[in-house]
Amino acid sequence: MASTLCTRASSLVSSPTIRRRLPLVGAFCMLSLGLTNLCPTLSSSLKTGSAPSLPFFGSKFSNQARAKSSNTIKMEGNSNTVPSIVVYVTVPNKEAGKKLAESIVKAKLAACVNRVPGIESVYEWKGEIQTDAEELLIIKTRKSLLETLTEHVKANHEYDVPEVIALPITGGSQPYLEWLKSSTRD
Repeated sequence: MASTLCTRASSLVSSPTIRRRLPLVGAFCMLSLGLTNLCPTLSSSLKTGSAPSLPFFGSKFSNQARAKSSNTIKMEGNSNTVPSIVVYVTVPNKEAGKKLAESIVKAKLAACVNRVPGIESVYEWKGEIQTDAEELLIIKTRKSLLETLTEHVKANHEYDVPEVIALPITGGSQPYLEWLKSSTRD
């Protein structure tokens, strides 16, 4: 399935509707699955740093990525960074999202919270299928703060069972990851 996704991506990008939504969908896929899971054929070449250009991006983008590769790191073995995570939290509306995001950053439980409006969640609750409009918070923080962040979300969220899902950050821009460390509490 992943190879089919890579093969068909170039033809899908030509649709105007898809082009408008592709950055958001791509961000979620990249955060959730990672590039090597989406396109396994790239896995070995990405590890060696000699990745070919992606089928749906021109060589211009792969050349830029190679030029900037000295500015990216893996999380292990760097004293200027800390093990970090991305946490997803859904909230019922814009006001709740703004209030919770600001309280998280103010308490230094996260360096940054992105608010993504206009998502729709489908789930089962108390034996019934529910569909609700929600806002998604994408929270970047230290792994060591997950428990404290989870308690903060529970104490400041209107849902009985708020979503708190953490994904590891395995690498990225060294200046950004250093900023994440300096912008959060120890």
